Amino acid sequence: MKKIGILGGMSWESTVTYYQMINRMVNQRFGGLHSANCLISSVDFHEIEQLQAQGDWEKAGEILGNEALNLERAGADGVLLATNTMHKVAEQIEEKISVPFLHIVDAVAVESDNMQISRVGLLGTKYTLKLDFFKDRLKERNIDPVLPSDPQIDEMNRIIFEELVLGELHDSSKDYFIKVMQELKRNGAEAIVLGCTEIGLLIKEDDFQLPLIDTTAIHAKKAVEWAIQ
Repeated sequence: MKKIGILGGMSWESTVTYYQMINRMVNQRFGGLHSANCLISSVDFHEIEQLQAQGDWEKAGEILGNEALNLERAGADGVLLATNTMHKVAEQIEEKISVPFLHIVDAVAVESDNMQISRVGLLGTKYTLKLDFFKDRLKERNIDPVLPSDPQIDEMNRIIFEELVLGELHDSSKDYFIKVMQELKRNGAEAIVLGCTEIGLLIKEDDFQLPLIDTTAIHAKKAVEWAIQ
């Protein structure tokens, strides 16, 4: 089994979910006391969030690239970045390492193809939705993203950073996300991508009538499939 390097801490709440999912999938595959062969590098999210707010993606990419390199040097056979938003600096990370980088958008594209879906509603932070890195990679895979309005994006971003990353789950916020999802459905979305690793803590499969593509779950699945192949 290959050793998975998990670059996390953004937030640590979702990194915990990644770790649980990856280990459970490995155990389901092999049984007994089997668990995943992992390394975790967990950064201080405060520093990264400040760089996001300042638009200093180069510095953020430098920090995460160095952390990814540390994972490689410690024995990781591949690196998984346990956050959607920071895939903005995926290229900088890939340039730093010589082992595979398991890209989250590629996992979304494969899942969409498997579901025979070409038009997806996209939820996430304002960086994921307003910048092009996530949307453009989807479009390269012939998947058309349907976006919320700017005010909806801003309110979702507030909920993510003021509540979800702190582990706070409120019914009012869940209701707001579902309202946005209903509008995305009316605008032609065939499925909803939970494009922030914290959203899956709040929204579950049974909460909505369209299929949900939880990026945390499918990214973890991709990592396990890669590790055991």
